[in-house]
Amino acid sequence: MAIHGEITPPPDKSISHRSFILGALAQGTTTVRNALESEDIGSTRRALSALGIDIRKDGKIYLVEGARMKEPLQVIDAGNSGTTARLMSGVFAGIDGIVTMTGDSSLVQRPMARVIKPLELMGARFLARGGAYLPMAVRGGKLRGIFHPMEVASAQVKSALLLAGLAAEGTTTVNEPSQSRDHTERMLRFFGANLSVNAKSVGIPGGQRLQARDVVVPGDPSSAAFPVIWAAATAGSEIVVRDVCLNPTRTGFLAVLERMGAHIAVDGIRENAGEPVGDLVVRGTELSGTTIAGDEIPTLIDEIPILVVAAALASGTTVITDASELRVKETDRIAAMAQGLGCLGAEVEELEDGLIVKGPARLTAGMIRTHSDHRVAMSFAILARARGIDVKLDDTRCVGVSYPGFFSDMDTFR
Repeated sequence: MAIHGEITPPPDKSISHRSFILGALAQGTTTVRNALESEDIGSTRRALSALGIDIRKDGKIYLVEGARMKEPLQVIDAGNSGTTARLMSGVFAGIDGIVTMTGDSSLVQRPMARVIKPLELMGARFLARGGAYLPMAVRGGKLRGIFHPMEVASAQVKSALLLAGLAAEGTTTVNEPSQSRDHTERMLRFFGANLSVNAKSVGIPGGQRLQARDVVVPGDPSSAAFPVIWAAATAGSEIVVRDVCLNPTRTGFLAVLERMGAHIAVDGIRENAGEPVGDLVVRGTELSGTTIAGDEIPTLIDEIPILVVAAALASGTTVITDASELRVKETDRIAAMAQGLGCLGAEVEELEDGLIVKGPARLTAGMIRTHSDHRVAMSFAILARARGIDVKLDDTRCVGVSYPGFFSDMDTFR
């Protein structure tokens, strides 16, 4: 179904997390405007409050009083938020005391070893279930800087080490095989930190004090991807998506869509809190299959489920590889997308590290198991709308993790 109109996506989830965390570590009062009001961001705010940080809301603005964090009196519950669990682990490592953290039934199945091991090399001590899973206890304290070469690019692991590095003696350097999201680096600089950064490496000297800032959170490109792909893959559509964060480590999905033949223009580029922001103008057309692999995967890892939908709507074969990270997200997203497309009649092959999708798929009505994964649920909701088929989702509440107003926003298009 062709769509028209304009929309402003919800505030960026990654930047919202980091705004509260860095505000808590900074001297003074940080204001956070346009923060995402989602379950995941609530998990981060509650974790910081448990550490003694005063976070209060004044109208639509959050005020974060930076302070020395202290050992909490209760177990911290990260809910469904992997970002909370991993980034806060770096914060816990610098606290003189013991912090215990758990999560929901999904998060306790997600591996934490890639964060635990380097933080232990820095001097923190961890006691985790099976050595790698929540619940876990962290004994923080005196840290030392390390050089850590990562085998797999991960913004969450990198960010945890940089946050721990602030409290460490010496310099902490993280080297990635390919560049992952750099929101933490950009925001650290915005808060006054001195970092050394190149394409695949970032170093932070310890002992620095951040200074409070006024942060305005831009629109989330991962949330914008859903209406963008709906419009791009539907001939006759034309929409405008306002105030989107255009950080190049987050816009890999736009490059893929353009390679598939999409018509996407960028207007009104400006900067906000160290991040480029602009408006997207999307015009629908017939897309063609492509290959998605290699160094571009970290720039679009969260958008792969909706790119799989684009592949099902496109003409020809799309091959996605090098995306094994999807196996350990909120659910196994490779399996979930393959099973869901197969249930609707699409021709899809599941690979160890990706998918092969042949389009345009001839789809039928069906029931989709979302595995309570917000991105899986939203992806199949878009596919149903784009093709005008009856697709029932077994869980719609899960979209509140990142996009609480998703269904009402999508209903605004005509």
